[in-house]
Order: sequence, then structure tokens, then C-alpha cells
Amino acid sequence: MQDSATIPVLGIVATKSNSGKTTLLEKLILSLAEQNIRVSVVKHVHHDFDLDSPGKDSFRFRKAGSIQVMLASEKRWGLLAEHSDSSRYPDLDYLIGQMDLSAIDLVLVEGLKESNFPKIEVTLEDEGDNLLCHYRPDVIAVATKKEMHGLPVPRLDIDDVGSVAQFVLHWLGDNTR
Repeated sequence: MQDSATIPVLGIVATKSNSGKTTLLEKLILSLAEQNIRVSVVKHVHHDFDLDSPGKDSFRFRKAGSIQVMLASEKRWGLLAEHSDSSRYPDLDYLIGQMDLSAIDLVLVEGLKESNFPKIEVTLEDEGDNLLCHYRPDVIAVATKKEMHGLPVPRLDIDDVGSVAQFVLHWLGDNTR
């Protein structure tokens, strides 16, 4: 059985919203799945969110005080858990540890640009000194539409998901030996 320290984690980050992170992730997940890479995703959100709907039993149980509510069917299951310290984001290693690590090869994280794990920076507009790769050593590549020179990391064409997937597969191979 694997633990969260043995599962490669790769972030997809940006300095701005609407930079193409989600679109790239969606295409990248599909491309990696075609290569038989089993991917799980952690998506950081900056606001209060709810996967549950008012009036549903699970919503009512949570509102009544249940710390965790598991939803299960023949096709999927999900765990809703209340986080006691609402002043900070839950620990990423803890969150990954809640996953079935035997079923995955790679965890992709959307966001958490300030956390320390390898990342691909996505940008549609920024260039030059505004890029994270110039001051964050954990940024391993930049995915963009623009030609950019003088980057301290490789530039990936955001529209060529096949080449981005190959970059990730190469990185994954280097990090699973």
C-alpha cells in the first residue's frame, strides 16, 4: 500500500483566474488516461462551497452536526467532511492521504501556488517578471500560447496537450524510480 509521500504530486497554477488551468487539466487528464495513467485531482477553491443540496438527506445530516457524511451508490462514493479550522486550507498531504492511493499513479492539484510541490505554470497573458517561474524554484515548466524567451524552465504549448502530457510522463518517470 502506498502512502501520500510516494504518490507524485504535480500542480497546475497561475497568477490570475481564467488563465486556462481547468481547460488544460481536463485535456491533460484525458490524455494521461489514454496512456493508462490513473489520475486523481485536488482542486483548491478560495470560497465556501458545498457539494450538497439543501433538503437532501446528507445536507440535513451535516447541518445537524455530523462531522463526516459518506454518500455511496453502485457507481461512486464521496465523503463530505467538515474542516474544524476554517482559517486555513487543509493540509495537502492529509487530503491526499484520504484518497485510495492504490488506485492512482499521479495527483494533479489545481491551485495552491504557494505550496511546495512541483508545478506547471499556466498563462495566457503574463510574461516576463510577472511569471512565478522566476521566483518559485518548484515551477518546472510554463504552459502558454505565447512564444517566450529567457524562461528558466521549459515552455510548453498549452494548445498541444500531447506535448504537455509527454512532459508530464517524462517528469513522472523521473519521480517514480
